[in-house]
Amino acid sequence: MKKTSLAAGAIALVVLAANAKADERDPFESFNRSVYSFNDKLDRYALKPAAQGYVAAVPLPARVAFSNFVGNFGDVPNAMNNLLQGKFSAAASDVGRVLLNSTLGVLGFVDVASEVGLEKHNKDFGQTLGYWGLKSGPFLMLPLLGPSTVRDAAALPVDYLSSPRSYVIKSVPARNSISGVAVIDIRAGLLGTDQTFDEAALDKYSFLRNFYLQRRQSLIYDGAPPPEKKDDSDSAQSDTPSSTEPEEPKKEVH
Repeated sequence: MKKTSLAAGAIALVVLAANAKADERDPFESFNRSVYSFNDKLDRYALKPAAQGYVAAVPLPARVAFSNFVGNFGDVPNAMNNLLQGKFSAAASDVGRVLLNSTLGVLGFVDVASEVGLEKHNKDFGQTLGYWGLKSGPFLMLPLLGPSTVRDAAALPVDYLSSPRSYVIKSVPARNSISGVAVIDIRAGLLGTDQTFDEAALDKYSFLRNFYLQRRQSLIYDGAPPPEKKDDSDSAQSDTPSSTEPEEPKKEVH
């Protein structure tokens, strides 16, 4: 019983410490939590049931083909952002993916590029700004779109304009339909994580916020973010001589 209490206490301290650190990056927490509550209800009563129906009605090969088709458009901004970050090899790989999948892959419905070893990347303009040193700014929870930051939210118009979907698909109803199904397809891919999320999170909002911020940092640095810098208070303490160190003996004056 005593060990259980100690373990529970230790877990509580870890959670409190993590939340205290995250709060510094979330000055709009009250507003963000209200938006999160709205998004959660929208997901629970509309998006999740639609995703479950989509999985039940559409065969897996058709869902994979649709994901490949939408993902083929995404390789264009991937290439642009890798180029802006000076990652020329990755940018060339993204261009190769578009060319291969748009031709041999039948307009992108078949991911031929992955089969021949051209890696799929995940880049956006918010990452590019972060790569060149622009801080993320406060955390933001956006209606419908979910977790973000001031920097990443400001980058969304560039992400939209850099996608060729709006230029290639001229019909607005068709484009909107594809975008709607794409959202449901993404949600369908997350159905398997719902139980894990519910069981792991004491506070779902804080869990989602911390996960998003850590993941964005990892994406900016391709999975190898630099170590966090020590606080000034830590540095000051390390520079201050310890009180336990022996003092230099005073010279007697005769």
